[in-house]
Amino acid sequence: MKHALCTVLFLTLFQLFSQKATLEGTVMSNDEILAFATIQLKGTQIGTTTDENGKYNLSAPFGTYTVICQSIGYKSVHKEIKLNNSLPSKLNFDLKEDVMGLEQVVVTGTRTDKRRTDSPVIVNLISSKTLDNVVATNLSEGLRFQPGLRVETDCQTCNYTQLRMNGLQGGYSQILINGRPIFSPLTGLYGMEQIPPNMIERIEIVRGGVSALYGSSAIGGTVNVMTKIPRQNDYSLTYTYQNLGKNSNDHLLLGNATVINPKRNAGATFFVSKRDRDTYDDNGDNFSELPQLRNNSFGANFFYLPRENQKLEVSISSINEYRYGGEMVNKPAHLAKQSEERTHNVLMGSLDYQINFNEEKSALILYYGGQYTDRDHYTGIIPDGEPELSGFLADPPYGISNVSTHQGGVQYNHALNSFLGGKTVLTLGTEYVYDDVLDIIESYNYKIDQTTRNLSGFVQNDWDITQDLNFLSGFRVDQHNLLGNAIISPRLSLLYKWNKETQFRLGWGTGFRAPQAFDTDLHIAFAGGGISRISLSDSLKEERSNSFTGSVNYDKASEHFIAGFTLEGFYTHLNDAFYLFPLGEDEFGERFEKRNGSGATVKGITLETRANFDYLLQIEAGFTLQSSLFDDAVENIEGLESKREFLRTPNNYGYATVTYTPTKTFSASANIVYTGPMELVHFSGEGTGQLMDEYVKSPSFTELSLRMGYEFEFPNIDTGMEVFGGVKNLTNAYQGDFDLGKNRDSNYVYGPGAPRTVFVGLRIKSL
Repeated sequence: MKHALCTVLFLTLFQLFSQKATLEGTVMSNDEILAFATIQLKGTQIGTTTDENGKYNLSAPFGTYTVICQSIGYKSVHKEIKLNNSLPSKLNFDLKEDVMGLEQVVVTGTRTDKRRTDSPVIVNLISSKTLDNVVATNLSEGLRFQPGLRVETDCQTCNYTQLRMNGLQGGYSQILINGRPIFSPLTGLYGMEQIPPNMIERIEIVRGGVSALYGSSAIGGTVNVMTKIPRQNDYSLTYTYQNLGKNSNDHLLLGNATVINPKRNAGATFFVSKRDRDTYDDNGDNFSELPQLRNNSFGANFFYLPRENQKLEVSISSINEYRYGGEMVNKPAHLAKQSEERTHNVLMGSLDYQINFNEEKSALILYYGGQYTDRDHYTGIIPDGEPELSGFLADPPYGISNVSTHQGGVQYNHALNSFLGGKTVLTLGTEYVYDDVLDIIESYNYKIDQTTRNLSGFVQNDWDITQDLNFLSGFRVDQHNLLGNAIISPRLSLLYKWNKETQFRLGWGTGFRAPQAFDTDLHIAFAGGGISRISLSDSLKEERSNSFTGSVNYDKASEHFIAGFTLEGFYTHLNDAFYLFPLGEDEFGERFEKRNGSGATVKGITLETRANFDYLLQIEAGFTLQSSLFDDAVENIEGLESKREFLRTPNNYGYATVTYTPTKTFSASANIVYTGPMELVHFSGEGTGQLMDEYVKSPSFTELSLRMGYEFEFPNIDTGMEVFGGVKNLTNAYQGDFDLGKNRDSNYVYGPGAPRTVFVGLRIKSL
């Protein structure tokens, strides 16, 4: 009898627990359906996505659940529901746009997925929408609108750009493409101007040296460019015309298309861009201040889900760019009085495979990234008389560059739901980076032939001690072929969530830069009627860093507005800091040697503010106050006093953006970029207007730009059309003392990257 009762009870319980309920509903936002939103039952592996009509349907055993509805760009919503009936239960959601991006999932701070507010490392975001509002024509222009970041133009002839983070020059910042460091030193010279905006989904930025897991070059910070992700079938085509300063034309054509299969387990997104810009001469000497650009780019991202727990992602892109600056004549480059000519062919790609197992608690990621650059280039000045002229024409200074960068690695993540009273995610991995640079101009006896290899391992523990306290710890070990010993770089970060609105963060990390050629070392500049080149000292050794950050983050939301601020302090000390020592002149021009100084300190504070009022008006602003000083003064120009100050480094700079969207169809935006005074060198040259070598302090500059757009919708063909226009650098706050003629100092450049620019455009896209 007992056995019979047990059997009946077991069958009853089995039937009860095996019964399943159906949950269905619709997800909307602002009275419009929201396709492909994610529905998840918290604490389970049960979930689904909404279809093209915003509807979802899933089955689950009877019970009480917390249902999470989320979609990229929207605030997630949690609702409780009890499923105890075989009849379908309805649960609808109305998501609000996450205008501040506070709930965005980011990966750069920890190499794992984390909500921004839960990340122990501050991660700032630049969305594709922001790039559109500031009318960025490339990656370089978009990066200006973040606190602590400054993009500068460093050559009057070729216009290469450099990103400075927290007062440190470009070689101290790691630029990643989809998390991979395939931005080679040579690509770093021109790559930020070569990457088109429609290639970018978003940009994640980590300031300071607490991002040591990404390698030796992440002392100033890390910029992770995430390319377009396939989400839903759509397309867009955008044409923009710009007129620069004194009637120089710029045409930009951008196209995107995404295709997803009906099962949503495979998809691809494609981009194509074409840019055609004329040279621009601001001071009327028939030598360009902005070079001619001819850029063609295309690429694609693919994903495939072999099973529910597996994902394969592939990206590939090709960039072809022709760039010419100097005397504006219709001749071969070597027949111009002075010119730089560059033809780049860049191929980049990555491959990622991830498998989740152990009830989604573990993940194994295998990845590869690569980049190859083939460059033909010319940099030269025609001599004034014989016999130098005949020798020059017999062997003009044309050169070649070949650069290969490869990275391969494996990463393992494991989540422990019970770890010393809390929960943690353990991350460990290993990777190998190979970089080969060959840059030759035979007629200048100039050659950089450098191969670097770096084998590394990393370990990280992301520990949620409580719901309000997180401790991130880890280290990276690098074995670099130019160093005798392996280098260990630890990192520690602490996050305390005082309440829902306020978070405090502290961080510490170390890093190093190997004695190798970085981006600016590969640039050959004009100065004093010749060229300047940089070589590496035979006794050059690695540069070590010690970085500290501390911040408070506050965001308060109400029914009609959300406002907040981030106040961050940073301090970095460099041991054996690199600097350029002037060796004097040879037969070709100025020579500099990269050497180790005694040390340097970079410190400061950054204030970031943000506000949004009823989704109509959004304001973001950031301002940085800082100092960058060598411990001991270094010589910058032969015969002039040594200085402790970093050159080309202002002590204050900032930005602000304002976006106004009173209706769904109309939008207006304004942005400001401020650059404070900075000290730089100015070499003299015959006929340039500069009589002697000297230090110069630049004036401050403020750029104001405006954009307005109006959108038309054609529901019958599921198509929208936007017409937009505006002006960049409205007050024409452009440098007013450029050097003249062929003997100019091409590095004597500061302030905005372009003069007043009027633009109009048309975009056609799917609804």
